[in-house]
Parts: sequence; C-alpha cells; structure tokens
Amino acid sequence: MQHEELIKLGQHIKKLRKEKKLTLSALCYRNGLEPSTVSRIEAGIVEAKYLTLLKLAKAFNIKISELLDFQ
Repeated sequence: MQHEELIKLGQHIKKLRKEKKLTLSALCYRNGLEPSTVSRIEAGIVEAKYLTLLKLAKAFNIKISELLDFQ
C-alpha cells in the first residue's frame, strides 16, 4: 500500500513539473535521472532519496524546502 505522504509528494512534484511546462523526459534530461524513477516517485510508488530530491529541486530551480512544502 502506498503511504499518503509519498502520494502527496509525488503529486506535488508532478504539479511543479507541469507548471514549469516540462515533460517527464525534459525534467530527467535536466537532472540526469531516469524517467521511470521520476514516474514512480510522482505516482507515490517509491521513496525518493535525498540526492534525488536535490536534483529535482535544482531542475525546478527551487530550494529543497520548497519541494518538500506540499502540505
């Protein structure tokens, strides 16, 4: 079963990606992550590692605290 917080984080990341008008591929190209990894994070299936969150924040040009502010 998916944890509620993972789902919320994934939804927030997907929302940020869409606001920046980035496809999954374009986002991954910016940070060197695999599209399947980001897809599973957005779906709330897997936990994102700290370095992955840093890479995502950098790709969105935001602080990691903003990335984690999804409440």
